[in-house]
Amino acid sequence: MIRTLIVDDDFRVADLHRAYVEKIAGFTVVGQAGTGAEALRMVATTRPDLVLLDIYLPDVSGLDVMRTIREAAASRVDIIAITAARDVESLRSAMHGGVVHYLIKPFRFAALKEKLESYAAMRQRLAQLSEADQHAVDTLYHILRQSSDEALPKGLARPTLELVMRILQEAGRDLTATEVADLASLSRVTARRYLDHLVQSGRVELVMRYGSPGRPEHRYHLVGATLPTG
Repeated sequence: MIRTLIVDDDFRVADLHRAYVEKIAGFTVVGQAGTGAEALRMVATTRPDLVLLDIYLPDVSGLDVMRTIREAAASRVDIIAITAARDVESLRSAMHGGVVHYLIKPFRFAALKEKLESYAAMRQRLAQLSEADQHAVDTLYHILRQSSDEALPKGLARPTLELVMRILQEAGRDLTATEVADLASLSRVTARRYLDHLVQSGRVELVMRYGSPGRPEHRYHLVGATLPTG
């Protein structure tokens, strides 16, 4: 279970988010906090995997809470920031210490469900990596930190983008859009949209493989990845 801490000064909103999270398989709520100070205490005592963090808190900014968690957490704590559209630029500037996801409020249950399910899929893929793959993990997080301030095209979600990149990182070979779609539990059309965006941004390379007669096969790998020869 993914242990989730909810931080919001409005107890009605916090209760609603709790009800949302508890509807999603694989997640459990370990607590609710209404202030930044309380949030930091609960991070230390409940040791959540994930914090749903409202940026507007009565004592300190959620951005300060985020920075403190990043600097002080002994183990990795992931954050999904709850913010207004006008504050996205400030949030992006705070992402330099790690990859931070966000939801723009107000949002419906479906938006949170998609975000959490994408996040859970990423955690599962990452957990499958062995210690021998730590360099690959570090390299990928470096790439994600560098790209965390990019503006994504409408309809693309950052957690899903990161999932696609992790899949390509772990594969150790180039993949087709269909293979990426299967591994990420996406439709082929959706996977292709993310792959095309990564190609356009220069992080993924598209190669054409000619095998049996007919149209060439489109295959994708991360730029700079070491692929098997032959």
